[in-house]
Amino acid sequence: MRRNIPSSQALQALDALARLGSVTTAAQELNLTQSAVSRQLQTLESQLGVELFVRRAKRVALTSAGARYAKEAARALDLLTNAALRLQTNPEGGTLNLAILPTFGMRWLLPRLPRFGRAHPDVTVNMNTRLAPFDFSTSDMDAALSYGSGDWPGCRSMLLEKEAVLPLAAPELLATTPIETAADLKQFPLLHIQTRPEAWRDWFLAHGVESQGLAGTRYDQFSTILQAARHGLGVALLPEYLAREEIMEGRLALAFGRPSPSRGSYYLVWPLEKHDSPPLRAFRNWLKEEIEGEDLLPR
Repeated sequence: MRRNIPSSQALQALDALARLGSVTTAAQELNLTQSAVSRQLQTLESQLGVELFVRRAKRVALTSAGARYAKEAARALDLLTNAALRLQTNPEGGTLNLAILPTFGMRWLLPRLPRFGRAHPDVTVNMNTRLAPFDFSTSDMDAALSYGSGDWPGCRSMLLEKEAVLPLAAPELLATTPIETAADLKQFPLLHIQTRPEAWRDWFLAHGVESQGLAGTRYDQFSTILQAARHGLGVALLPEYLAREEIMEGRLALAFGRPSPSRGSYYLVWPLEKHDSPPLRAFRNWLKEEIEGEDLLPR
């Protein structure tokens, strides 16, 4: 088995070549000579017994097999790097690697985290933001903040907050057109969020309004759509947790109606094999106490 484990230097050379596209730039990044990088690549190819590179004139390119292996090697190098960082930053205590949704993590979790730090000073919480669907099998994350139905294969989950949305816009924009019914909102530019493609359709249907062909601009994050609404670009459906401060300070105003339930909710999600991890168990128990007594239902 050890014969199939290349040296870290060889893997770093492969990773640099895959990212940078040439031996010269790879050598510059690694602070090595071109010949040293070439030797590492040749040794790697010989050790594995698979053609990883195509050499044409003075250029070296990855074969399809080499590209696949480079991608997997990059993940392995990331795991080793993160393991070293965790050890260096918290050699005695536990570490929790947490993937968070950018806006929910920043607005909902971060203000609470100092209380976790005071209760569990021996646990270090590392956070990585992400938008794409999460796969624990391809990362070293212990848990994630996720939006959905609460059902993730091979995982367990804990409800943190049910999402309810409000149609909000800059007060100056709403003052331009009288709003007496939900249908009147169709007169305004509608701001859509990519992660909730049916949000406006659901909202109009809940208010008894036909909603075919809802035009408008599309945004990839709530933080971006929030700024667009504040600057008068249109009406946005925003989660209550995100809108409270904006409404209180007068930067956004309610366009119509009451909070409307979304299709999904926010959860802490973790893989079954991490369930008994002491740092994760401490974090789960703290979160349970933190939200106990809070109204999780949309108002």
